[in-house]
Order: sequence, then structure tokens, then C-alpha cells
Amino acid sequence: MEPSERKPFLTVAAASETEYVVNRSRFIGRCFPVTDEAEALSILERIRKQHWDATHNCFAYRLKSGAARFSDDGEPQGTAGLPMMEVLTKRNVYDLLVVSTRYFGGILLGAGGLVRAYTRSASDAVEAAGLVSMEPCTTFRVVMPYPYRNAVFGVLERFGTIESTDYGEKITCTFRCRSKNADVFLKALSDRTEGRITAEATGEGYFGFPLTEQN
Repeated sequence: MEPSERKPFLTVAAASETEYVVNRSRFIGRCFPVTDEAEALSILERIRKQHWDATHNCFAYRLKSGAARFSDDGEPQGTAGLPMMEVLTKRNVYDLLVVSTRYFGGILLGAGGLVRAYTRSASDAVEAAGLVSMEPCTTFRVVMPYPYRNAVFGVLERFGTIESTDYGEKITCTFRCRSKNADVFLKALSDRTEGRITAEATGEGYFGFPLTEQN
């Protein structure tokens, strides 16, 4: 994904932690939403300090900027970091870091066993974190006299999310909707108020929506 493109993408909703034990080896899987490499590396360093006594701290991160990196951290090449990265690419998720901390249990797992273990550790952590769709949104400022409250609020609630409302001499709302729906929203607002109420675009950004929301 190119940095300049403003397209929806999937990421995780929150940080998570899971645990998986196979042949006495303990795999602690963690997943974090991150915005850039500096944040990913900072979290990774914190986990390494926290689990300084672990056998391995393997990781993978993938960002919508295009940056991606993974590490076997001493495991046989291709048995840890790459399988973890493949979990992220197969799910087509961005802006997240997964870390799998292994405490060796004394029984060798073999290359195939390691691939399966790290794949499961990463997959479980992503699943536990949950997914959201990050979509380009536009924020608007809408000012209205009190008699227009019901008409305007009906349009706002139909097309997006009211972030704040100030009841002063007039009602001022900060409202957010998906950018792809902005023109339709503006027309609906104009039609509903006979052109008397308009909305001023004040900013753009990405916001997360549950995958079940289809607006």
C-alpha cells in the first residue's frame, strides 16, 4: 500500500496476549496496533526487557506505509519470523506488531513443529486482538439554529458519528463520516434543510469501524 493512498485497510482493534504450550515449550503471543516503525521497535524492546530470560523473542510487523520486518531471533532460519509474517499477509492486515516469546521446554520441535507453533502463536494473538476496518473519514463542523435540530440530527445520525455538540446561541456539532459518503451527506443535508444549513470540512483522517458496519 502506498503511503499517499487513502484507502481502507484492516488492522487490530486492541492489544492482546495469548499463550500456547507444546512439548513443554511455552509460546506467549502478543499483538499490538502500531502507527510506525519507531513505535513497533519501542514495544519490542520493552518485551525483550520484560522477558530477558526467554529463549527467543521472535516478531513481525507490517505497516500501511509499506514497511515490513520480521526476525527469527536465533531460531532456525525461516521457522519463526517468516511464518508470523505470513499470518499478517494472509489476513491482509497492516499497522500491527506480533511478538512470540518462547521459553524452551527441553524437547526439540523440529523445523515443521516450530513453523506450526509460531504460526499458531501469531494467529491466536491476532484473533484475540480483533479486527477493525480503518477507513478514510472527513470531519465536518455544522452550525444550526435550534429549530433545525431534529432535521439536521436526523441526517447526521444517518451518515456518521456526532463527535461533540455545543449548545450555545446556536447548536454547533462536530461530525465525522466516511469520506466516500461525504458528497451524498452534503446533498442530503442541503435537501433536508432546503439549503439553509451547510457543513464545513475541518479535517481528514483514518477511523476504525467494526467489520459488521456497512455504511
